[in-house]
Amino acid sequence: MRIMPAITAALMLWFAGCKKYMEVTPVSEIGFNETFGSVASAFSTVIGVYDELQGDNGYGIRINLYYPYDSDEGMVSGDIDNGRRGIGRYQLQLSNTEVANPFRQLYRGLEKANLAIEQIPKMALYTTGTETEKAELRRLHGEALTLRAQFMYELIRNWGDVPASFSPSYANTDLFTPRSNRDSTYDRLIADLAVAKDLVPWRTEVARNERITKGAVKALRAKLALFRGGYSLRGTGRVPGRMERPADYQKYYQIARDECKEIMDRRDQHTLNPNYENIWRNIANVGASPGNDTWGEILFQVGAGGQSSNSDSRMGQYSGTRVNGSSRYGGGGGGIQMLPIYFYAFDSIDTRWPVSVPVYSINSDNTKSHVALTSITDGKYRRDWRVPALPGSALNLSFNWVLIRMSDVLLMFAEAENELNNGPTAAAIAAFEEVRKRAYRGNETRIGTTPTDKAGFFNAIVNERYLEFGGEGVRKYDLIRWNLLAQKIAPQTGEIRVKLRQLRDGQGPYANVPFYIHWKKNGEEIERLNSYYKPDLVSGPSDTLAKSGWTRTAWRYDLVRADNTISVGSTRVHYIDAIAYFFVSGKSELFPFDQQTMDAYRGQLVQNPGY
Repeated sequence: MRIMPAITAALMLWFAGCKKYMEVTPVSEIGFNETFGSVASAFSTVIGVYDELQGDNGYGIRINLYYPYDSDEGMVSGDIDNGRRGIGRYQLQLSNTEVANPFRQLYRGLEKANLAIEQIPKMALYTTGTETEKAELRRLHGEALTLRAQFMYELIRNWGDVPASFSPSYANTDLFTPRSNRDSTYDRLIADLAVAKDLVPWRTEVARNERITKGAVKALRAKLALFRGGYSLRGTGRVPGRMERPADYQKYYQIARDECKEIMDRRDQHTLNPNYENIWRNIANVGASPGNDTWGEILFQVGAGGQSSNSDSRMGQYSGTRVNGSSRYGGGGGGIQMLPIYFYAFDSIDTRWPVSVPVYSINSDNTKSHVALTSITDGKYRRDWRVPALPGSALNLSFNWVLIRMSDVLLMFAEAENELNNGPTAAAIAAFEEVRKRAYRGNETRIGTTPTDKAGFFNAIVNERYLEFGGEGVRKYDLIRWNLLAQKIAPQTGEIRVKLRQLRDGQGPYANVPFYIHWKKNGEEIERLNSYYKPDLVSGPSDTLAKSGWTRTAWRYDLVRADNTISVGSTRVHYIDAIAYFFVSGKSELFPFDQQTMDAYRGQLVQNPGY
């Protein structure tokens, strides 16, 4: 049951008059008595709130696939433009509609949530209905509180201090709300979620679908608490801002720790899927019941469906492995390229790398070809895994977007425990190693030694989250809250440049990376001759292996090629230098407010630092 696009005709009439958040005169076609006159109508209203998560301007493509890149895991493909590539290269212009349109959709979601939060507890049935009616209305109330927190969280982590109204627009005398301090906003949301978690049921207590349950609320509360206690960019005006964290940050780490522990104590509700690949195979099986996640690894997801730009998703069409349109799977993929150093961040026996960094593309005859080192894509949402296959040119594949998984809960717990206890406790180490052992399924004894000092364990957490959440829109924001983004991706000096140059030159940990990969087709699959971790089989200009039936694809040589360049405006630069080319510390950690919003405020909205 995919519930997100299911807005009723009555709800559509009601919200047809709800203008953009910044406009002054909302017009209602249907009154509160009709919209909140029954449990069914209240349900339809909250489904309308869910709907603002999805579509092209939500977690269907822009927020989840454009906004998290470029980072130290991946980059947006192609030459710079005033769109997604401008976001990826951190050249954010105020006229970029890819920034403006999601901003407005998030505020539409906020407005709808505010209405539901205000009106549902006022319904007579909320206190006088049957026990079933009261339970369902409490659940809807909790869902609306959680959805409002998700919308505001997304606004804060991308724009910082944003206008934050907690009442619907009809009740405000001035719709041009000033920017609110993000700390106060986070505090309100964290308090709201403390209420919401007692209003919604656990996962197994209700029908399985994409609706929010108790684990999702608690996990989101933990995540918001870590961001409240983490670093973020402060300041306004054209001067660079400052990355700061609050002095009382441990208070929020305690909240995160406690919420995660309560989820971990309910393994009857949520635990790890023992097979990492199957998490994503289940997502790709769009015809299956949402209850097919036996383990409850996915706590919070955005449902997709309807083959519409307003209600569906484009994972697998924009992102994922490149697929030729004449194949049985249809065409698409390749919008996100994973960095070569991300491929080599994985141990060869880590079961996550074939999922996160697939090394193939699909040809028109359904066979696979090996890709070059700088052409590896993300792989969790891939078109060729979709069941049933969707041939042709369809843009929308109905893949749900995962917001929080159980491995996130375990690693948040481990991180908070380490910070609160000045080093990892036995419980923190156990949670951390539970994630690693799943990754090394079949080779659990080879996970390595877990550090027992605070700094070492924190660094291990940083690396484990890097490996666990590749392509899930998590990494960039983790780096920001740890104040590590500039260290990782800064032009010229960032860690990614150092490592990519080492890889190019075959130095340090990359000394044995081959120049080429030799492979051939074996049915529809790839048979590889040489290792990713050993020197070339042959040297010199004559490739005798290619002549004997093996295809040669550039591997380390792909970084050596002088013509491997990307446009960054009026010039072309080498691939290594192009990633996050315009990043500026103290500016690029936040997006600017778009020009239309600035104009609407008539000078009363202060721009983010550096813009």
